[in-house]
Amino acid sequence: MGPGRRSVTATAPVETMPDSVGPRPPRISLAPRPSLSGEVAAAGVPAGGPGVFYAGIALVAVLYATRELLVPLALAVLLAFVLAPVVRAIRRVGVPRVASEMLGVLLAVAVISGIGALMGRQLAELARDLPFYQATVSQKLTGLMGDQGPLGHASELLRSLGEGLSGKGGTGAPSTAPQAGPPPLPVEVREPAPGLLTVVQRVVGPLLGPVATTGIVIVFVVFLLLYREDLRDRLIKLMGSRDLQRTTAALNEAASRLSRYFLAQTALNAVFGVAISAGLWAIGVPNPLLWGFIAGLMRFVPFIGGFIAAAFPLLLAIAVDPGWTMLIWVIVLFAVAEPVMAQAVEPMVYGHSTGLSPVAVLLATAFWAWLWGPIGLLLATPLTVGLVVLGRHVDRLEFLDVLLGDRAALEPSEAFYQRALAGDGDGLAEQAELQLRTLPLLGYYDEVALPGLSLAQGDATRGALDRTRLDVLRARVDGLLDDLSEHEDAEPPALEADGPVDRDPNEAAGAQEPPPPPPPEWGAPGTVLCVAGRGRLDEQATTMLAQVLNLAGYGATALPAEALRDAAATPAGVRAVVLSALEGGSGAASARYAMRRLRRRFPDALLVAGVWGAERDSPVLAALREENGRGCEARSLRDALACLSAAAAPAEPASPRAMAEG
Repeated sequence: MGPGRRSVTATAPVETMPDSVGPRPPRISLAPRPSLSGEVAAAGVPAGGPGVFYAGIALVAVLYATRELLVPLALAVLLAFVLAPVVRAIRRVGVPRVASEMLGVLLAVAVISGIGALMGRQLAELARDLPFYQATVSQKLTGLMGDQGPLGHASELLRSLGEGLSGKGGTGAPSTAPQAGPPPLPVEVREPAPGLLTVVQRVVGPLLGPVATTGIVIVFVVFLLLYREDLRDRLIKLMGSRDLQRTTAALNEAASRLSRYFLAQTALNAVFGVAISAGLWAIGVPNPLLWGFIAGLMRFVPFIGGFIAAAFPLLLAIAVDPGWTMLIWVIVLFAVAEPVMAQAVEPMVYGHSTGLSPVAVLLATAFWAWLWGPIGLLLATPLTVGLVVLGRHVDRLEFLDVLLGDRAALEPSEAFYQRALAGDGDGLAEQAELQLRTLPLLGYYDEVALPGLSLAQGDATRGALDRTRLDVLRARVDGLLDDLSEHEDAEPPALEADGPVDRDPNEAAGAQEPPPPPPPEWGAPGTVLCVAGRGRLDEQATTMLAQVLNLAGYGATALPAEALRDAAATPAGVRAVVLSALEGGSGAASARYAMRRLRRRFPDALLVAGVWGAERDSPVLAALREENGRGCEARSLRDALACLSAAAAPAEPASPRAMAEG
């Protein structure tokens, strides 16, 4: 985690949706992990103020003013990432480093040159055949605009309505046009034949820019591949070399993931282009290779790339086919190919997303297109992916991951607390529904809800949460718990206790398989009492505990702290009592008195001291441990369930040898 980012201790990590850059690697940071608090610190955001604003404006101005240099450099960096796996593959067969890099560059130049020559030939053929398509287009327009066509009928109807509204009858206004005079004399302007230099300028001039850009890109790629170790060392020095091992590992991880992503994206777009070319060839659309190349290239453009790629063959299908069959087949081809590639093929290759949020993709596309024109439109997604990967590996740039990435901005426990604090009951229910798709109820309470309540408890202890907002929070959490009271897990939760769980009393029982159902006598109502502490949110935590135990087959009942005051109301048949309190909600003295009272009230029952979210050296847990003696302690609901499972398990019969020795 980045500096200033607060973490929440949980028994198991909450699963997140996969993305293109994989799990989060070690970050480049030497700051110690802060303790749990109610604050959500900014994630690596630079210091605010007018200076940051002016620096951003200056950066945009520099990017725009130096686009002639930066566009080839950006293309070279992306091409270097694409060629890096190819160069490594060539080196693995025994080719020296410099030779393998030059061979990789020559291979890329040959492929690009071949594609460029082929596309130029296709464009020349298209320009030659365009006049022949004019007759078909004119025929279709005549059919649409004629008296019998749909547009002709609509035009006649509008004309009739216009005449009726204007009040014009059959007699028109007298003509005021001047009488025709003598016909004008024709004038013909002849230009002199262009010279050789003019012809060369007209032919070569438009090619100078692309050729120069291509040459600059090739030179940049060669030097990036030859000196990538030196560039990496300089980048490490810029980011700080206090922890050289972690910095190097993070940079290598980022470069490797970017290389794999860009190579996979290029390969998939090439496959898509080949598929579109084959489909258009089968349909009969002229120049299918050209349109397939454009379709593959446009897949680098998010959202609108597919529409741009389909527009050209659609227009050509209208111009070529006298009917509408070819147009329909082209629409079907793109309507099938694009979703299959986006929803089926790409997730199998590099995950379900690019790691970018949809809003970030849209804004990045608009920004880079405005800044660098059509080239920026193509580079928008790769450049933004690179920025997000840097943000996930470098603490100082973590704000890029927060702003542009598709990860949740808040941890699940933070989101739980925020929604409850805002009174958003629907948001709480939606989050619970999403988390319960991958977590059992026990895991959701242990990893999301209880840490969220701990955040609220911390704010309440510091005086940052007034009574009104606390009442709103408790009401929303109570509503959520009421909704989850009838929840049934698909599979019973596995037991993996945080610490030693006691059977008789402090013997480890951390089995990872689902707990066996308790004996029937443990399922009677009131067999297990869950008594809340005196904290402001202990009753909500106690309700969660009772729901988990009831779901596991125990007859659990949740009681408020005031239930201990009435000595005459002691129920019968109690086998276990769990004192339930959030860390920070009750003091050590009050917790000790509560445990002492429970021991006097239920001398034969198993007593479990539950302090949710506590560390091993918690003062409250230490006081309860001292008072509870041979009882059991739990720092999570999973621990409490393991304690009861160990106590409810039937005792193993003694072996004959043990009986003889006894």
